[in-house]
Formats: sequence, structure tokens, C-alpha cells
Amino acid sequence: MAKKVTMQKIADHLGVSKFVVSKSLSGKGGVNETTRERVIQAASQLGYFTQKNAYVQSIKRPLQPADSDRNKQSVLVLMPNIRSQTQDSLYWGKIVDGIALALDQEGLGMVIVSEHRTDNFINILNPNGLLGLIGVGQISTSLLLEVHRIGLPMVLIDHEDPLIPSDTVFANNTDSMTRLSNHLMGTGHTELHFIGNIRYSRSFRDRWIGFRSALEENAMKTPAGDDEMLQLEGMDDGTFDESFKQWMQRRKKAKSLPTALVCANDFIALTISDVLKAEGFTIPGEVSVTGFDNIEDATRGVPPLTTVHVPKEAMGRAAVEKLLNRIHNPSAPLEKILIAADIVHRDSVAGPRG
Repeated sequence: MAKKVTMQKIADHLGVSKFVVSKSLSGKGGVNETTRERVIQAASQLGYFTQKNAYVQSIKRPLQPADSDRNKQSVLVLMPNIRSQTQDSLYWGKIVDGIALALDQEGLGMVIVSEHRTDNFINILNPNGLLGLIGVGQISTSLLLEVHRIGLPMVLIDHEDPLIPSDTVFANNTDSMTRLSNHLMGTGHTELHFIGNIRYSRSFRDRWIGFRSALEENAMKTPAGDDEMLQLEGMDDGTFDESFKQWMQRRKKAKSLPTALVCANDFIALTISDVLKAEGFTIPGEVSVTGFDNIEDATRGVPPLTTVHVPKEAMGRAAVEKLLNRIHNPSAPLEKILIAADIVHRDSVAGPRG
């Protein structure tokens, strides 16, 4: 029989006191964010949360009367405060638009929170006035643990957490990227390369899996796991451009530059297109470039970008529908909803250079 994972065991593992572990897991103040994250991660790795009697202090929420006025209720939309993940984003903003429209049709309000620190999040949260939470994009485990502790029903869009179980909504990233990669190979490309940090998000990883699957199905060599183009830093602000430029120059010198670059999203594709053009390459004459998401700027590229259209508003609406279903059926099995995405053919792709 496996030994019980106790708070003391977690404390010994990290070299901290049991008091610190207890505070971190109960959602109480007095522990800094870095320490809280370390405790939660260690607890997850050791299997603490999988035990039936794991201590995660819950806050009891008063039951709402069956005939309570839903017009006075709101849904919390949590968007952590990082540079690219805002309501003004060409990607995330469209998802929020879908959430807002669906909630409005139901006569429900929406409260958007971009706080990423758990202590501040606890202070501003009033669970009694909220029906549930929709998380948009990357959210730390500590924040999700707090939502779980409070007992709010939640649905996550474009993110899932290995510790905190929840309903999720994603685009069908893997299948869509496989189809896009097969399209490139169908036009004659045999030298393809994936550009984007595959550890940046679940969606990026799934898109990489779809790309790799297409290569494997066609008996083509896939990049090694330590390939630098799979580990690019600076996904949010475009500062990966210098790393890409240096990689491209080395490949050009070695006469091994791919004929098609398959990017994890449109922002990456548009950024590297600028680098390629500045270095004298023609698109798609010498290099074909594809993106993913179909943000508005994809049509303004020179040339316009071949990409995958992600129905962003539909993802927001699906999350609202799932949340309301979860509220009415709290014991139903958790679901991962995949929204179909389609290839958009534009002028950044042609057959490989002769």
C-alpha cells in the first residue's frame, strides 16, 4: 500500500515548514506567490491531491433560491494580466466578444478580471455574486486552486490544468494542423519546419503534435525535441525574431533552409515573414509560410497569410453554454469540447522552389 502523502512530507520535500504548506494549500495569506506555486507543484507531483482526504479548505457558498433573479448574477471572466492576453487582442478579444454576446442573451452580466496574483485575486473575489468562472488562456494553478477551493463552477478556454479538473474548450488544433501540413506536402514540399515554443501553451503543443503526425504519416523526418525553433522565447512580444534570424542565416549558409515554415500562430508567421523579407527572401517564391488562428492582421500581410481559421467567438459561446450546463448538472462527467477549425488558403503558400 502506498504511503499517505502528508503536509509534513511535502514540507520535508521542499525544505519548508508544515505551516507554510498548510497556508499555501488552504488559500490563506502570509505566503508569497513563488512559495505558493512551489508548494502546489510539489503537492501535485507527490500525489497529494489525488488522495481522497486531501485537505483543500473550501468556502461554503450560500445556496441560491431556485427562483432567484438570474439577471442580478454575473460570470467572472478571468484573463491573467500578461501582455498579449488582453481584451484588445485580435485573438483573445474575439473570444471575449463571444462570451459577452452569449451571456447577454441569457440576461447575465460579465466581470472581467486580469489579476494574476493569488493574494490580490482572493481580496477582490466575491463568490456570492457569481454564477461561475470562465478562464481565458493561460492561468496559474494557484489561481485555479483558489477557484476550486471556493467551489465556483468553471470552464477553461484554450487551457487545461493537470491538477485542477474542469470542463475545457479548445479549437481542434491537432487535426487542423495535420490537414494544413498535409496540404503543404500535397503541393510538393518535403522540407518543412515548425516555428514556435511547444511549451508555451497546450494549443502550441497540440499544433506541434499535428505537424509531427503529418510528417510521420508521410515517412518524413521530424525535428529533434531539442530543435531551437521548438523552444523559442519571446512569444508574447515578438522578441524571438532575432533568434529566428540567426537560425535562418545559419540554415541559408548550410543550404538547408526549409521550403515551408509552419508557424504555431499568425503572430509568429507575420513576424518571421518580416524577417525573411528583410533578408531578401520572397514569399512564397522561395519560402512558403503558414500561420494559425486567422487573426485580422493575417489578411493584411504581404502576401496575405495562409492560416487556420479558429472560430474564436464560437469558443466563447461554447464556454458559456458549458458553464450553464455545469451549473445545472454539477455531477455530470467533465468534457473537453473541440471546435472545428478550417484552412484558409491565401497567397503565402506555393509549390517549393525549383
